[in-house]
Amino acid sequence: MTTPTPTNPEAEIRRRLGERGSITFAEFMEVALFWPQGGYYLSGEPLGADGDFYTSPLAHPAFGGLLAVQLYQMWQLLEGPDPFTVVEMGAGNGLLCRDILEFAQQLPSPFPQSLRYICLDRRSTPGAEGDVPKTPGASPAQRLIAAGLPLRGLRGCVLSNELLDAFPVHQVRQDGGRLREVYLTLEGAELAETLGEPSTPELAARLERLGVTLAEGQTAEINLGLNRWAGEVAAALEAGFALTIDYGQRAEDLYSDELRHRGTLTTFYLHTQTDAPLRRIGRQDITAQVDFTSVVHAGREVGLEPLGFEWQGRFLAHLGLGGWQRKLTANPLPPRVVQANRAGMTDLARPGGLGDFKVLAQGKGVGQPALWGFKKSPEVSALIDRLPVPLLTERHLSLLGGRYPQAEVEVNLDALWPGGDGPEPNQSS
Repeated sequence: MTTPTPTNPEAEIRRRLGERGSITFAEFMEVALFWPQGGYYLSGEPLGADGDFYTSPLAHPAFGGLLAVQLYQMWQLLEGPDPFTVVEMGAGNGLLCRDILEFAQQLPSPFPQSLRYICLDRRSTPGAEGDVPKTPGASPAQRLIAAGLPLRGLRGCVLSNELLDAFPVHQVRQDGGRLREVYLTLEGAELAETLGEPSTPELAARLERLGVTLAEGQTAEINLGLNRWAGEVAAALEAGFALTIDYGQRAEDLYSDELRHRGTLTTFYLHTQTDAPLRRIGRQDITAQVDFTSVVHAGREVGLEPLGFEWQGRFLAHLGLGGWQRKLTANPLPPRVVQANRAGMTDLARPGGLGDFKVLAQGKGVGQPALWGFKKSPEVSALIDRLPVPLLTERHLSLLGGRYPQAEVEVNLDALWPGGDGPEPNQSS
């Protein structure tokens, strides 16, 4: 007799625990987020005012517009290929795709006509096709449903925004002078944690390569999916770039006992940080900060060389966000519209918020070019001065006067241009 497939993630987790007694936290997280029947990312819409969190594309279309500017330079560096293919992994509802493609029409020809955009995700988001524009003069974006990156021979860029932080992570803890792994089990009817031997020697090997020894009692997360991701990106690219935007740290900061004794794993429900992964299974986000040192290591092993690593606030400032804010005030717009757009732009660079996200660029077969997002450039400043300022639409989340009052805090974007232009790529290795 065939056992029926559980209809929700928690039922599937309990089924596995009943069969095996325990599972790794990584397996629990995979089911909670991606179980076909009710996994968090495969059902509903987590973004926006009615969801659990918001992202940079929702805050303001300037995010997509400035990424389009960076993609334009990448196209130039590749000597203008046609097509220039952008693959956005974890594209969701297609909002970032739409903002990039719409703004790309303002950039010099024939870049807009060469741009080919593929929205890649593990599910088909209801209504998302309406957010993938068929822009005049350019090929329409395509949507591809896949768990990995099943493409080859690309000349262009593999782009992701808040993708790697959703990869399932193993939890480890230093206990009695040795590395142990956190497993989930059942205590009566309740889910509970227990410690056991590491499920794979790769966990200790990762920490050893990073030169990390956890303190007694310290908990940490290890994302073993980074190597698979890097391999897929490198295999997909004939020549081009990977642009990864996420929140995280270098290894020395991420695994600091003083700063993160309990690790970085957290959960979000209705825009509130709940830190309760064993509750609301399938109905709340589970996430951990990205180890960017390991992302660089994984990339180098497969031929992806680091080209730049920067705070999102500085990256967008280098691309001209401050210039757009100044131009905004000169537009003949109602004061409330100006204020709302200024708040959204400011939020993209706000310290303590989206501005603290990191941007990592890697390249394959492109040498070591100076990308605009990592150093202030007169060339990009002149380009931005000629371009229109993108404005909020009904697709975006107005941060002004809503539940996000922090968006109104002013940020001096000129001050984000550092004297030393930020960390060099080799400091992430």
